[in-house]
Amino acid sequence: MKIDSTTNAHIGMLLWALIVGTSFPAVGLLSHGLPPLLLTAMRFMIGALAMLPMIWHRKDRRPHLSGILLYAILGLCLAAFFGAMFWAAHRVTGLTMAALSVSVPVLAYAFGRLWGVEPPAPRLLAIFALGTFGSVVLALAQNNGGDVQIRFGWDEAVFFLGCFSLALYTVLSKWGLGRHILSPSSVVRAFWSLVAGAFLIAAAGLFLEPLALLSRLELRDVLLLSYLGACSTGATFWLLQRGAGALTPGTVTAYNYLVPCISLLATVLLRPVVIGFEWVPGSLLVITAIALLFHNTASRSDVPTQSR
Repeated sequence: MKIDSTTNAHIGMLLWALIVGTSFPAVGLLSHGLPPLLLTAMRFMIGALAMLPMIWHRKDRRPHLSGILLYAILGLCLAAFFGAMFWAAHRVTGLTMAALSVSVPVLAYAFGRLWGVEPPAPRLLAIFALGTFGSVVLALAQNNGGDVQIRFGWDEAVFFLGCFSLALYTVLSKWGLGRHILSPSSVVRAFWSLVAGAFLIAAAGLFLEPLALLSRLELRDVLLLSYLGACSTGATFWLLQRGAGALTPGTVTAYNYLVPCISLLATVLLRPVVIGFEWVPGSLLVITAIALLFHNTASRSDVPTQSR
């Protein structure tokens, strides 16, 4: 049976959530005290280099001027998100970060409507509400009786700006693809996004982090970074761009709801712990939202633009 491009994109985003969710435990294996921004820039560059053989013989591998400008903006969006995430890591509670991150699909939908790449879809907003509620319930379960306060100050505002940038990344990718500013190939788009992001994040890292901290890299860190760069970063950005070609920005970013469930499962498999009933309601709500999301786009034409 032939699978249509929309279904293929959904399957790819499920794989994206699986890779991202299982990457968090892997990142935790890195040595302590390493500079996070510089490591992220290295991951991005490794991911881009892994894609280089796939785009080398493509005629559209070199973007024109407008494409270069848009890739630079996309890279700035990535740099803003990862920079905000690392800034907030030790300043914002995990519960607050989780609560703010669930705004990304709604923001992507709103920006998509503004840029004309997202059709009006009240049903989709209802699915977002369900996924958001499930994600917050999961965040409360993860908090496990700790500091349940959700605050919003300057540090939280910085992280929210990062969420804003992540939503904008998907919308601008869709917008540029629809106007033939970006390559129709998802691999080419992912490659140049990673290259632009790597240089901008490296610039931020060199300004904010001591370069000498990289001397703490051990062989296992280098091997783990190589894996995360090639198999995690490269693959996830390709799948994200692939999804952006066939789905709307709100639909693509809604798969973020599934990441905590997969991350929890991966953690349990790597380090068996007792999972209480408090994890069940949020997980079921998120899984239901993803199922409804799949059914919603399978029953209608999402956006006609295709991507390879």
